[in-house]
Amino acid sequence: MSTIAGENIVYTSFDRFPNQKGAAIHINAFCRGLLSAFGNVTLITPETSPVMSSDQDFPRIQQTSLAPGWEHVVVPALGDNLMERVLSFRRHADAWWRTRRATIIHFRSIFEGYPLARTRSSRCDKLVYEVNGLPSIELKYHYPSVADDVELLTKLNAQEQFCLEAADLIVTVSQTNAALLTKRGVDPKKIRVIPNGVDPLIFTYQPPRAWNDRSIKLLYSGTFSPWQGVDLAIEALALLRRDHPAKLVLVGAAVSRQLKVIVKTCQRFDVTEHVEILPATTQVGLATLHHEADVILAPLRATERNTSQGCCPLKVIEAMASGTPLIASDLPVVRELAEPDHDALLVRPGSAKTIKDALLRLHEQPTLGSQLSRTARETVERRFTWQRAQAELIAAYREVLGVEPMVAQYSN
Repeated sequence: MSTIAGENIVYTSFDRFPNQKGAAIHINAFCRGLLSAFGNVTLITPETSPVMSSDQDFPRIQQTSLAPGWEHVVVPALGDNLMERVLSFRRHADAWWRTRRATIIHFRSIFEGYPLARTRSSRCDKLVYEVNGLPSIELKYHYPSVADDVELLTKLNAQEQFCLEAADLIVTVSQTNAALLTKRGVDPKKIRVIPNGVDPLIFTYQPPRAWNDRSIKLLYSGTFSPWQGVDLAIEALALLRRDHPAKLVLVGAAVSRQLKVIVKTCQRFDVTEHVEILPATTQVGLATLHHEADVILAPLRATERNTSQGCCPLKVIEAMASGTPLIASDLPVVRELAEPDHDALLVRPGSAKTIKDALLRLHEQPTLGSQLSRTARETVERRFTWQRAQAELIAAYREVLGVEPMVAQYSN
């Protein structure tokens, strides 16, 4: 074993930080965990809007201190499309790296990681690839034309494979993700599954209220991307309202085209006045919305992204922590988090009717919601806190990379 006290872990990600999205919450938790154990972390993330220096007419790299021992480097990533921004980020990041070397580089995607994997002997001693998603799968859902671009998909696959082979440690968020990586030839011995977590002091517990005959409030939180099944939540609302008064709150970041789809869907099911759309909020604000809701919906669709690649939906863990009953799609990645009829009601993916049936079941069985609420919170406290995820990350660094934390609590 060796220690890395006084040296540097560089954690780099092609995700905006800080941000209200799940990626930024995950990055914050992991960086703080590494900082507490090893005492020195540099985070590198992109800036997608131009920042000009006072005396030079080009974007500049910015560096600030987020906490003692934790530096944040913001690198320009400019361009009119994703690939231009990736190339811009790589070019500017390479300039930052020119006179630097890290003990460990920890990266989250090929966008920032591939150039580092290619030059790892001069950049670092150990390389960590945190696989939350693979662009060869993800991009087809963000940009449908990618599915027909054979050349681009071939390049993405090749860069992913290079990074997987170059990494000393691979961290991923679900057994579904791990199974896919194993199929791609990754040695299972270097894979560690560390699910997402929640801060139970933010997502405090509150038991559900009795429905009786009052109007109930449903909540969906997260992105409004098609694979999240927001349209199913809207349709389920319309079906439920035939039997019971209800409204739906949608909260999350959305681009204009996604909002247009949501508005049209509400109009199609004639529930516009019963749907409230709110922008992304802080974790504290989201926890408040959880407690104001009667049921939380996570209607993930059974797409390749969710079933073959895998994920670890924060919305599921946050709902379980808050005490508000959860109805979610019955997918393997959800079953890794919530046991059916124990922590949540799991329904057939892609079916608004089964969501409505589960809602009526909660109404007709008054004690069911309270039962789900208690056991879900217990499950989160036992298995899905950020503190536990941080400890598992430190353990992976010790076991796979052979580095010792400098902090006593992680050395035992």
